[in-house]
Amino acid sequence: MSALLLCCLITPAKSLAQSAYNFEATKQLEIFNAAYNSLHLNYVDSLDAKKRIGEALNYMLGQIDPYTEYYAKENTEDLKVLSTGKYAGIGSPIVYRRDFDCAVFSNPYHDMPAYRYGVRSGDRIIAVDGKTVSGEHPADTQDYLSDITDRLRGEPGTTVSVALQRPVTPTAESPDTVQNLTINIVREQIRRPNVIVEKMLDETVGYTYLVGYTEGAADELKTHIQSLKSQGMKSLILDLRGNGGGLLDEAVKMVGLFVKRGSEVVTMRGRGDETKETLYTQASPLDRSMPIVVLTDYGTASAAEITSGALQDLDRAVIVGNRTYGKGLVQHSCSLPYGGAMKYTVAKYYIPSGRCIQALDYAHRGDDGQPLHLPDSLCKTFHTAAGRLVRDGGGITPDLIVKQDTMPSLIAYLQYSTQLFDWGVAYQNSHSSIAPTESFRLSSDEMADFKAFLESHGFKYDNQSRQNLNNLRQWAHAEGYDADSSELFDQLEKVLTHNLDHDFARWEDALRETAESEIIANFYGDAGETLYNLKNDPVVKEALAVLHDPDRYANILKKQ
Repeated sequence: MSALLLCCLITPAKSLAQSAYNFEATKQLEIFNAAYNSLHLNYVDSLDAKKRIGEALNYMLGQIDPYTEYYAKENTEDLKVLSTGKYAGIGSPIVYRRDFDCAVFSNPYHDMPAYRYGVRSGDRIIAVDGKTVSGEHPADTQDYLSDITDRLRGEPGTTVSVALQRPVTPTAESPDTVQNLTINIVREQIRRPNVIVEKMLDETVGYTYLVGYTEGAADELKTHIQSLKSQGMKSLILDLRGNGGGLLDEAVKMVGLFVKRGSEVVTMRGRGDETKETLYTQASPLDRSMPIVVLTDYGTASAAEITSGALQDLDRAVIVGNRTYGKGLVQHSCSLPYGGAMKYTVAKYYIPSGRCIQALDYAHRGDDGQPLHLPDSLCKTFHTAAGRLVRDGGGITPDLIVKQDTMPSLIAYLQYSTQLFDWGVAYQNSHSSIAPTESFRLSSDEMADFKAFLESHGFKYDNQSRQNLNNLRQWAHAEGYDADSSELFDQLEKVLTHNLDHDFARWEDALRETAESEIIANFYGDAGETLYNLKNDPVVKEALAVLHDPDRYANILKKQ
């Protein structure tokens, strides 16, 4: 084990300090080996070496940063999927439902085998190739799901047989009537597209939604842009919201679609000067003058931040939306003995202005053990190519920030509830088809059914007013005012107790959009859901306004 870790953690001694480091690393590994060997020989129960040492390794890596990870031999395929986006299987996520004590298919990818062979969201997995996988009450749900995933994956062209239970009763009174099915699915090479939506929003503005940075992402984007140009596109909205990034090279190629060849995109700096590397665009650009707006939010990270940040630093695009996540770290992977692998952080990256957008300092932590966030007061100022001021220390700040609409806690609770998922499943299983995305709308009776379903299935939520009242009670008690105000608090609590009838009427539009979006995702997939949500998207509306006002667009990109 000493050799296993030392091969990745230390380099040959070049100085006394390095020699001391090598000695300390070897010393601590020997202590670990001795401690584990003693436990192995003398502990009252036998130990699972693979499980316990794997846990120790993962704990150590987790304390370094969340992006440094160990992959045992049986999990190295997951590492390949991260970079390539490809694997052999049936093409559907699964989740564990404790109330059913089984894995459930969740939004099978459209145009993938599971969906084409008839699997639907909400189908409960009872057995795979004759082996029962339900009713196991797993202590570790992640291991449980990984085991089922491994069974569903396999060589392309082979068949997997999946026994399912499908909930078929949409009424509130009979929530768990099921149909037993067995579906035989031929596995394929699965590769999810990086661009899932291409659309002309009006006569001149094209829109693309980029969700990943796996192999070929830049070429995909180029193809979609060329398609939009053939439809009359004169300006582009590139949506990077929720894009967690991926391959660095794809980000460089993507920026290269819009700037002159040889432009600097990103510089990586590791522990020593010899680790510094700057990446430049290599190919001739697709279009250097077309107006571009890039949409970002807190879910925009890593390679997506390189794209948006470089285009901002080079004054090539206007960034609209909200501040990005702030991941300015670069990962590489190495092979480990016995088929394992490790993904680990090797450098920080710096975009053309010279700023690093890393938000959290994992090397230095606060008293609570959590990584530190660089305060705004300590952020440094940099300049874009045109001389505009930009800052480091925590993601990309858009040129135009669009404040998110305030939503009640009801909507947040609903979006993450099992009840919304189950109602969407029930609706799909009782309708053979629905209207196209652009025209689909739930009737008043269907919205009433939705409300009844939530009530009968025990949907609960806390409102912010009630939470703040509870906090006020605690402060009043601490300060000695509770005796005088108790009756007032009780009266106010009755007023603020959530009432589904009241809240359904108050937030009808938001509830309708949430319910319709869930159904559209089941029938038309991620692309359909994205198209549905575009129509009332305030960030897209702001982007359109900028692109339809050439003077405003130009002024944003000028030094103020």
